[in-house]
Amino acid sequence: MKAPLIAVARHRLGVDGDGVTTLVAFHGCPLRCRYCLNSQCWDEQQILRWTTPEALVEELMQDHLYFLATGGGVCLGGGEPLMHAAFIAGFCKLCPPEWNIYLESSLQASRQQLEAVIPYIHHYYIDVKDLDPDIYKAYTGGNIRPVMDNLHFLAEQQLQSKVTIRLPLIASYNTHDNRLSSQQQLAAMGYTDFDFFDYQYVELFSDKRQ
Repeated sequence: MKAPLIAVARHRLGVDGDGVTTLVAFHGCPLRCRYCLNSQCWDEQQILRWTTPEALVEELMQDHLYFLATGGGVCLGGGEPLMHAAFIAGFCKLCPPEWNIYLESSLQASRQQLEAVIPYIHHYYIDVKDLDPDIYKAYTGGNIRPVMDNLHFLAEQQLQSKVTIRLPLIASYNTHDNRLSSQQQLAAMGYTDFDFFDYQYVELFSDKRQ
């Protein structure tokens, strides 16, 4: 079993988990977000390499002592890492149990893909964009329904305390009131940890808006 990577970034601190982390970014994403900062995940020519779970664990072992000393571990991002759920499950089974595993995801995935990784994830960073179906469709090109279904499923598993929800203010797409509405819907599901930020790259990506 192999998966395509677009980046492996070591020695990250305070960005995507506790302690020192290594980001493993997977190629592939079902969304086409207008201001995407990782658009290389759509281009097969941007694949860094294909790897196996065994080879990836061996590569990341060079940071084992950093992970142990700081309570850090591995952050799985992309792209959309859940497109490679079977690979992730196989990788996590091989990791030392002291490593924390973080997942950065849009939750634009099937229930089966999410269920495959749940036993191994220490914390989730979920970028939902906006929960208004029309805003979500306009910005990402996707359907909000799988995201909502997976958010409800995580809540049913009582995993809200392991989830950070990222709620951006997206120029020309949503407003502060839209973001507040998304937060209120998520709070009603029991989510309490929210990351609010503004996208600052409108001019750079304005040519992508058709």
